[in-house]
Amino acid sequence: MDSSASAIQPADSTGIALRQEGHRADTAVPDDTSRKLTGISSHINGELTLYTIENDLIRVTISNQGGKIHSVQLKNYRTWDSLPLHIFRDGQSDINLNFFAGNKIISTSGLFFIPDGNQGVIENDTAKIISLNLQENENRYLKFTYWLSPESYMVNFRIEFAGMDSIIASNTSFIGFNFNLTTPRQEKNLESERMNSTIYYSFTDGESDYLSETSDERITVQNRLKWIGLKQHFFSAILIAGESFDKPTYLETHTPPKEETGYVKKLSAELTIPYDHKPHESFGMKFYFGPNHYQSLKREDLGLEAVLPLGWGIFGWVNKFFIIPVFNFLNEYISNYGLIILLLTVIIKIILILPTYRTYLSSARMKALKPETDALNAKFPKAEDSLKRQQAMMELYKKAGVNPLGGCLPMLLQLPILIAMFRFFPASIELRQQGFLWADDLSSYDSIWDMPFNIPFYGDHVSLWTLLMTASTLLYTWINQKMTPSSPQMEQMKWMMYLMPIFFLGIFNNYSAALSYYYFLVNIISFGQQYLMKFFVNEDELRKKIMERKKQPVKKSFFQQRLEKMAKGRGMKLPK
Repeated sequence: MDSSASAIQPADSTGIALRQEGHRADTAVPDDTSRKLTGISSHINGELTLYTIENDLIRVTISNQGGKIHSVQLKNYRTWDSLPLHIFRDGQSDINLNFFAGNKIISTSGLFFIPDGNQGVIENDTAKIISLNLQENENRYLKFTYWLSPESYMVNFRIEFAGMDSIIASNTSFIGFNFNLTTPRQEKNLESERMNSTIYYSFTDGESDYLSETSDERITVQNRLKWIGLKQHFFSAILIAGESFDKPTYLETHTPPKEETGYVKKLSAELTIPYDHKPHESFGMKFYFGPNHYQSLKREDLGLEAVLPLGWGIFGWVNKFFIIPVFNFLNEYISNYGLIILLLTVIIKIILILPTYRTYLSSARMKALKPETDALNAKFPKAEDSLKRQQAMMELYKKAGVNPLGGCLPMLLQLPILIAMFRFFPASIELRQQGFLWADDLSSYDSIWDMPFNIPFYGDHVSLWTLLMTASTLLYTWINQKMTPSSPQMEQMKWMMYLMPIFFLGIFNNYSAALSYYYFLVNIISFGQQYLMKFFVNEDELRKKIMERKKQPVKKSFFQQRLEKMAKGRGMKLPK
């Protein structure tokens, strides 16, 4: 096998050479550098040999060609079609070191490394270790060392340079390092998998960011980075620097055409490693090859949990500090995830019982005033009388002591939880391949009928949980409309309230079945709460109290009293 074309390239070739021009003024090197390359050049031919390091969680295969990781298998997970799950296999990943030597670019990807002492994997009490070398002699070599500890998804990786300062161009301040991944398909819903695959990265101050999940993007990061995560839907390959990666860093995502189903996305990172031209120096890194599981990522104390799209601001806080802890607590005692979601929903509805009651009470008060509001609508039927009608309505509400917006604030308190759940369920690896009733995988869509055709904006299958969610939402909307006084504006809004569930039918049909199941439970429990609240709210008594209050003089607020006092002092007269 001859890999010289890819292993040693002229300095004017494309690739990392063009990325490094901002770091050097001149690439000229001493004339005898080519002679010193002889030892490295002897590694361009060889026979492929694979080495394996593994523990109970992960199996990592390393190739002597390029000294790179050949494949990574997660032992406790399977693909959607029950095959062994690999973060990547041969040909799906490239881990490559690039540097200038003489008038050539040395690319380790095409060179054959040899193990220390030709022994291969070395085991001790705490780790399984393999060291691979590009070696001219005992004083001049490039070494890659990998080691894996028990019960860990973290693979340690160290690059050592010994005696390379006389070979690598003297004005080189960094070494190029490429980390590319063609992500294999692992889930039933390829479209959803593509929408949840991208590159995340973290700065040295702990702040993180990511590339677009829905469109291809290429960026240049002009700051030092701590880690770069090539994220798939439920699994990630994250490269972590011992200290930091140099700048700049080039990141790119590429999505194949829809008809290409062999892989999900191509994720590429071109990094730079600082190099100080010392006789001996090394650069330590780590690879996290594992699930996008919140506790597993957070345990590393590196902010890796940022790859989980739990939502921004208050929505992320709700997930991190409430939903996830409660979900994990229930998971300790219950193995059925359908039951866990049911109990989680009940707990949330109990916590929100007071704002829910206030919303119901506000609606009941508005319903009690329905005869009066209908009379005002009849009195001012024309569009040009809308301002008079509104003023009359507000005067009615003021006399009756009813706040038409009284139910809005309690509903706003519930909104962060509803949106947090929208982010939580599709990202929860705990639900992956967990069935409940007719749904065989709560993390993906459920299907009671796989159609032989595709309906635009809907899909090629019928999700029963989505149908139940939509039907219950429409019923819940109808019940609420009956409790709300009618007006021309409300009549226009009413159709929008009915159209929204139909619109979301197409979106949720391809979403996580757990999400549709949760929203269905919310609706069902809300029906039950409204039924129970009727026993505590007597509508006839409520109307009687409102009518009695309407007859009483309107009590002026403290603020209004102060205004009137100030106005009298200045001889002004406020409008009534």
